[in-house]
Amino acid sequence: QVQLVESGGGLVQAGGSLRLSCAASGGTFSTYLMGWFRQAPGKEREFVATIKWSDGNTYYADSVKGRFTISRDNAKNTVWLQMNSLKYEDTAVYYCAVVRSGVGSPGAFTGIRDYDSWGQGTQVTVSS
Repeated sequence: QVQLVESGGGLVQAGGSLRLSCAASGGTFSTYLMGWFRQAPGKEREFVATIKWSDGNTYYADSVKGRFTISRDNAKNTVWLQMNSLKYEDTAVYYCAVVRSGVGSPGAFTGIRDYDSWGQGTQVTVSS
């Protein structure tokens, strides 16, 4: 029911910044949690960050805390991931996902099975 489209990926140098967007459509957002995950080749998809749509509360993986910021734009139904101080280890395909049930704090939604719908992903490559 909810459609998600990621954009903004690309190639950046280590230490640089990149901003990803996730445009959502097809549903109401009052109870939604929106999350970002990433997956490098040969590795499992891992949690990055999540935001509660109703109040903007956020939760981050330790690996990105202090460098990445997740935010939302209610008027545009869009979730952003601002990535600063990028490292080679951040290289991955980044996916946007939504939990429609959305009851609880963002920190309770860090597993891939928690999410109902996924975007197609956008590639982020960090070089040195």
